[in-house]
Amino acid sequence: MLWKSCGDNVGRIKTVAIKVMGNQIIREHGNLFTDSFEKNKEVLNEIKDIKSKKIRNILAGYITKEIKRIKKSGL
Repeated sequence: MLWKSCGDNVGRIKTVAIKVMGNQIIREHGNLFTDSFEKNKEVLNEIKDIKSKKIRNILAGYITKEIKRIKKSGL
């Protein structure tokens, strides 16, 4: 069984497609994103037509994590 329950998803590995798409979006529109998940969801709605709410949220979460990592490392 891949998923035990919703609470067990902490730290799960993102699929390659999410990482590739997230990194591409950050390269193209990185200046629009912040370390706020809610704001990043709104930005994604404006720049990409993502029909699935779940995929949009996973992507926004990945982008938020990457933006925080970039800010922390000082790149």
